[in-house]
Amino acid sequence: MTLLAWTLGALALLALASALALWSYGRFARRARGAPSRALPPGADSALDRLLAPLEGAHMGLSGAALMTDPLQAFAARLASAQMARRSLDLLYYIWSDDRTGRLMARALLQAADRGVRVRLLLDDVNVLGRDPLYLALDRHPNISVRLFNPIRARDNAFRRGIDLLLNVLRYNRRMHGKIWLADGRLAITGGRNVGDVDFGAAQGRKRNNDDCDLMLAGPILRAVEKSFDAHWNDGLALPIASLWQKRRARMPTFRRRLERVTNEAETRAYLRRVAPLMGAANHAGALRLEALRWSDRLEFIADPPEKALATGRAAWLPEALMPRLLGAERRLRIMTPYFVPGQEGLAALTDLARAGVRVQVVTNALAVNDHIIVHGAYRWYRRALIEAGVQLYEFAARSAARPRDRQARSMLHGKIFIVDDRLGFVGSLNFDMRSAFLNTEMGVVFDDPALLADVAAYMDWATAPDQAYQLSLDGPLMGWAREAHDLVHLEPDSGAARRALSFVIGHLPVHRLL
Repeated sequence: MTLLAWTLGALALLALASALALWSYGRFARRARGAPSRALPPGADSALDRLLAPLEGAHMGLSGAALMTDPLQAFAARLASAQMARRSLDLLYYIWSDDRTGRLMARALLQAADRGVRVRLLLDDVNVLGRDPLYLALDRHPNISVRLFNPIRARDNAFRRGIDLLLNVLRYNRRMHGKIWLADGRLAITGGRNVGDVDFGAAQGRKRNNDDCDLMLAGPILRAVEKSFDAHWNDGLALPIASLWQKRRARMPTFRRRLERVTNEAETRAYLRRVAPLMGAANHAGALRLEALRWSDRLEFIADPPEKALATGRAAWLPEALMPRLLGAERRLRIMTPYFVPGQEGLAALTDLARAGVRVQVVTNALAVNDHIIVHGAYRWYRRALIEAGVQLYEFAARSAARPRDRQARSMLHGKIFIVDDRLGFVGSLNFDMRSAFLNTEMGVVFDDPALLADVAAYMDWATAPDQAYQLSLDGPLMGWAREAHDLVHLEPDSGAARRALSFVIGHLPVHRLL
């Protein structure tokens, strides 16, 4: 009885301390909020204006979208648009890595700011925490503002930071997972791709590159993208990084020298030589590949409101708008998601569709390449029920032509795509998992343009081809993986016993709603 009383007392004290921490943080956040600002309107003085205004005029009232799956192209398009911008760069990212390509992009932002471009950089704090110096240095430039979404207040002391995380764990578990790159109000890039070496084909050593996809956007749809960015930027959860580091000052000359050193490294020069053919001639306009834009009046940008991070306003959440369209499939539903934890409701919806005769196809990552073994452990719990209902389940584990036996040479699937009846598509940041549905703010583009759908379907076809993925089946009581019908195996391919055992244990823990 004494142990129970002590336990209850400790839990009560923890609950009280958490409530006080939440109150204290809310009071601090109200004082620390930055001044509101809005996206700048399109103009006529930049290279982007001169390239896109005629295209918009020739497609009056239509929006353009182009699928980008090549990581080098994705890097080149962002770099080129930063170099061509003259008014504004508005950037919102879940991850902006402090690595080679992350610093190359930071250098491009700094150069744009030197030209007078207003730069607003909004980052989710979960991947900034503990790595603040790069972003503090950027924020020192008079034309660059850096804000962190839902940040932890204690940053300069590891012990205090740990206590802060413990007391604020429920709040801090809600993240901004979207991706926006906006240049001069003329060009936007959104989708599943973050900023870092794994996203731009520059990973080395034991890091895997991601196979991912973005949509490059132009035309009236950008107004909705700007609205979403401004909503997150001006929200009370987005705090200026300077308000969290009032006593720390980065030295700009030192920061510039560090960025130049990265640029001059042999590995960086080798990477930029790979990118150079994509950049094109004058103003690097070739990097944008504007000729690939599919112009349509059937493009819609949809996004979670920032208050989803406070678990409020559910009627306006992205899944409320998107899921009825997906589950209205009559013939075929195709899902690409790197992390697949459908939950009981999602499982019931997909199995009901399959039993009703809808061809349901899902591709996600195999254990061998998944970077989140906890998520894979939760996902594996759903596999048998899905396959028994008739869902076609694929696990991505691309063969490396150069090093076929090297598991580290394989990339990881990171694109998020839905296709309904070959007539409606979605590309964005939303995973088919509980975290994206209930905890993260997400965004993406819904479309029914046939040309764009064909591009997206071709990428899905590539990801489910035998060279890229295993198809799962049931062989009596056993799960089977096969690239071709004759090569069925009954253990998760290329994964060690310890990794398989850990994923099995995790699959039986009550943590699915957090994943």
